[in-house]
Amino acid sequence: MKLFLIRHGETTGDREDRYGGWYDDHLTEHGREQMMATAQRLAGKGIEVLYCSPLIRTREAAAIIESAINIPVEYMDSLKERYFGVLTGLTEEEAKQKYPEAVARHQNPLNTDPEGEGYDDFCNRVMHAIRSITEKEYNTVGIVTHGGPIKCVLRALGKDAPDKLADGAIIELEF
Repeated sequence: MKLFLIRHGETTGDREDRYGGWYDDHLTEHGREQMMATAQRLAGKGIEVLYCSPLIRTREAAAIIESAINIPVEYMDSLKERYFGVLTGLTEEEAKQKYPEAVARHQNPLNTDPEGEGYDDFCNRVMHAIRSITEKEYNTVGIVTHGGPIKCVLRALGKDAPDKLADGAIIELEF
């Protein structure tokens, strides 16, 4: 099976310098343009279905791809970004004022944010979703998700994961 891991485009939270996680923000106009370009790059790749995180930014990204290449979308909670606990939705400045120690610890993905999701639990959740998708009878699948889950998949497969994934990035994997 071929998988295309697709990161959503630029969000309002990106522009406002917010901790994302489960914060439900929208794509910006620029983010929509990025996703239209991503959809163009995916055209003709034979994608049969899109699996998608249910957060608004990924739903909007998937809708753009769906309309461009006319494929069904299925939502999976387990494809959500990692839950950042008390940092979720705060701007960087707000977080530094309220939780300076948490902000410092957040730099290392192996640390758990206060009230947040542990790294191992997060990766187990994401990899369970990937395994369930790869057990389906498709040849080519698109997965619209977030930077964290994509990096988790890459690390689990022994591949290099970039520090930051570009908005609208596409990572192609063969299972």
